[in-house]
Amino acid sequence: ALQGEVSYSLTFYRSLPVSDQTAMSDETTDPEDAAYVLVSVTPTVVESTFGAAFASLTDRSNRDFTLGATAVAGLSILACDVQPMMFCLPSADYRAEAHIGDMIRLRAGGSGAAWAPGDFGFLDPRGLEVDLSGPCGSITGGGAPLLRCLIGAVDHITQCFDQRGVDIEPGQKNGLENSIFNVRFDIYNQSMGNPRYRNNPSYAPAPNVIKGLVPNGSGTCVANNPTVSPDTVALPRDTCFNTGSCTRFGDGDWSRSAYVSRNYGAIDPHSAAVTRYQYYLAEIARAGSGNILTGRAETGLKTCSGAPAASPDRRIITVAGIDCEENAIRGAANNVPVREFFKIFLTEPVDADNNIWGEVVGSASEIGTGAVGTGGIVRDVVQLYR
Repeated sequence: ALQGEVSYSLTFYRSLPVSDQTAMSDETTDPEDAAYVLVSVTPTVVESTFGAAFASLTDRSNRDFTLGATAVAGLSILACDVQPMMFCLPSADYRAEAHIGDMIRLRAGGSGAAWAPGDFGFLDPRGLEVDLSGPCGSITGGGAPLLRCLIGAVDHITQCFDQRGVDIEPGQKNGLENSIFNVRFDIYNQSMGNPRYRNNPSYAPAPNVIKGLVPNGSGTCVANNPTVSPDTVALPRDTCFNTGSCTRFGDGDWSRSAYVSRNYGAIDPHSAAVTRYQYYLAEIARAGSGNILTGRAETGLKTCSGAPAASPDRRIITVAGIDCEENAIRGAANNVPVREFFKIFLTEPVDADNNIWGEVVGSASEIGTGAVGTGGIVRDVVQLYR
């Protein structure tokens, strides 16, 4: 039994020595750099339960012992089946769970100048452990083909790897953003227009692709020159984007009445849904195996892809949230810490200016399920080293 109150001290370190015989030396007080913690228990008097018997057998008269202890533990962030993508947070304390339902406008980050909140970029795919059993496992040489697969494929993208620090790719990928994201909306254009993508289950669209766009002409595919639908619209953006009171990060206040009146008429069939993601799921559930919309230019179902639709969460991407100001991101960067992995629901196709519009669903660490089409399993793993 312990006598008195146990006290201890915590010391944080950036790295762990290769040998257990080497003392910890890389101490830090910066929370972002702290990867390991040394716990030192102040020596305390311990009363042995079998002290009397032990003392008799060993000729010891004192059955109490003064003992101390030390241990080293570390935290790893393991990310599995995630898209190699990051975005700049508006502040260091911006967290997914506090902004569920809020919209984010992600804009491609520039080169040379400091990246602003809401800018996004791609992570260097060479630093990712590709799942060899998935659609990207057979791609050799890296570059745009690998990045296209890692962003656009349904699941089994990457193996689990430690994401304490990520590498950000230099430059922009003009045109790549549009084609690889929009397959989720049954749009196969530019580099993704080949039938080997369009009819491939690994690049299948979501089961609900209402987007306010219809094919231009007699075909069934919304390709390079779509036409605005005469009687349907995509899920609306936060109202503040239309009024100009916000530019990159919204407040979750969106006009559902405009969406309902355009797509459904006078009666809202999903009045209980609060967020756009909830509304999207309610539309799928209500339709069952039938059309989501009736009597409209869009049915809400795929018309271009020959592959079966993926799961509802096909329109969710997992994105690394990074404090770009703290880390002075200006383009390419190595070993950048991730604040949090965000689950973002894509509300509409990537627009002509390569803006990505999405709604925060939550933290990947909290809601990652690994369901087909979702990916993005992120876990905090605590390990005892010594």
